Amino acid sequence: MLDDVYAACRDDTSGAPADYIPELAAVDPDAFGLCLATADGLVYEVGDTDVGFTIQSISKPFTYALALADRGVDGVAQHIDVEPSGEPFNEISLEPTTQRPSNPMINSGAITAASLIRGRDAADKFERVRRCYSRFAGRELSMNSAVYESEARTGYRNRAIGYMLRSVGVIDVDPDEAVDRYFRQCSIEITCADLAVMAATLADNGVNPRTRERALSTSLTERVLSVMTTCGMYNAAGDWVTTVGLPAKSGVGGGIIAVLPGQIGISVYSPRLDGQGNSVRGVAACRELSRRLELHFCHVTRSARTAIRADYSVAQLPSRLRRTPEDAAVLASHGDRARVYELHGDLLFAGAERAVRAIEGKAEELDALVIDLRRVGEVSQVAREMADKLQAELVRRGTRVALVDPDAKLGHEVSSLDPDDPRGRVFIDRDTATEWCEDIVLDRHRPPGLNACKSIDLDEHPLLASLDPADRDRLAADFETRTFARGEVIAERGAQRSGLYLILDGRVRMTFPGTDGRVHRLVTLSSGMSFGEIPMLVGETFVNDVVAETEVRVAVMSPAVFDELTSEHPQLKLALLQRLAAGAYAQMDATVRTISGNAENY
Repeated sequence: MLDDVYAACRDDTSGAPADYIPELAAVDPDAFGLCLATADGLVYEVGDTDVGFTIQSISKPFTYALALADRGVDGVAQHIDVEPSGEPFNEISLEPTTQRPSNPMINSGAITAASLIRGRDAADKFERVRRCYSRFAGRELSMNSAVYESEARTGYRNRAIGYMLRSVGVIDVDPDEAVDRYFRQCSIEITCADLAVMAATLADNGVNPRTRERALSTSLTERVLSVMTTCGMYNAAGDWVTTVGLPAKSGVGGGIIAVLPGQIGISVYSPRLDGQGNSVRGVAACRELSRRLELHFCHVTRSARTAIRADYSVAQLPSRLRRTPEDAAVLASHGDRARVYELHGDLLFAGAERAVRAIEGKAEELDALVIDLRRVGEVSQVAREMADKLQAELVRRGTRVALVDPDAKLGHEVSSLDPDDPRGRVFIDRDTATEWCEDIVLDRHRPPGLNACKSIDLDEHPLLASLDPADRDRLAADFETRTFARGEVIAERGAQRSGLYLILDGRVRMTFPGTDGRVHRLVTLSSGMSFGEIPMLVGETFVNDVVAETEVRVAVMSPAVFDELTSEHPQLKLALLQRLAAGAYAQMDATVRTISGNAENY
């Protein structure tokens, strides 16, 4: 997106660099850099983002911040108002009624703010300003001496402002010292990347997202951003707020910073200025970014947080399909090759960016992944576009993607899409999506020759296989074979015991009604497993519906035969009960572990 915006704005060569300061007129007029910094410190950048230039008037909110920290809100308010001026930024005038500068973003207010910085002497006061800027930038900044000397030689208008301020008592220090400090702060050299981090620090409530050092308190950050909103773009502030909608500050060096509180900071560097002293390309780029990323603060109503609620592999939290021991071993070894990401909250640009970044960062290690959107609220258009492009890119790399999106928040209907569709698959619940991931892992990592869907004979079933041949033959005679069609109900919830069922081929699903009105799977059993033993052992009814998930072949021992074993073959029944108890415990343990990881479904 930055590349697209950069390309769209690059060919605009209108405007010209500031020429009233000789050193500023000597810069490359066509330099252009664009950065976006997230509230956790990652900087996306394109163009001339490492070119040094002087901060100029973008210094004003940061010196104002230091003055607020030194003197307090009320102390600074006695000297500087917070109203838009309606006049040029370097106008030699004061508010008629208050006899104070209109706001700290025009030169008279900025010189006044510079006069309020505490320190032992002039050198110490400027050093505190430099250190303040460095905390915001996350690195040590320095002054460009050539630009400072150029400003000092030609800064007669600013000196006139300083003497005016002293004459009416707005400042009570030597005006030459205050103006000189203002020249020095404007001459601090930064890059577009530095400005992005400074903006992100304001976005992160005054905490530098890279160093985690607090540069300004939360309450003072709010005040600085408020003044930037109404006054930061001079006489273009009204147009800026309506078309961009972000607190911002420009500088005649060609820089602009913009802040979306709680989410991101933007910076632009392009020296060609418009009639208001703002970067032509910078204004255009910010407008385009705000439009594309839906950044206008009147649209964004909630602070961004990471959209990922939880993530885990299918080895850590498997599906409710009970696998054969061979497949379970494969998933234990390779289950980290598939991962589930649960998202939550409103999926706006910043949250979507973090989620996409986190998912993409691990995608090289994955065969498949699930993105669960059930807990997501609002989804912005840019988030949908990012999700679609992420899916297409991951599929191109060989990573299959499934969505859990029953409400079609990303615009995809819940369906079984073609396996080669770059949108992946869409499911109504996470359990079936996890099973889909497991199947992909098994297809890719199951040893050659290992049968995926093994059909067994009755004497091969684990319940009988370990018995003595004579006992096995005797017990096998008491089972009858039945088949059920896919979707056929084998036992209903609340039904009386109907037999001990040994699965020889196919899959059986136990289901329950969820609080969302949908039927959910408790567990799926496959060949070599059994069901019906709990009602048989304790005499209670079925607590779940049992449905044939595929065509199923089972061996069934009727309740009457099961009961007769007690008197006819007590030792054989004891051996059968021991194996049933062991199998029931293993199935119960696996089901409980799965439920504990999916508790929100119950």
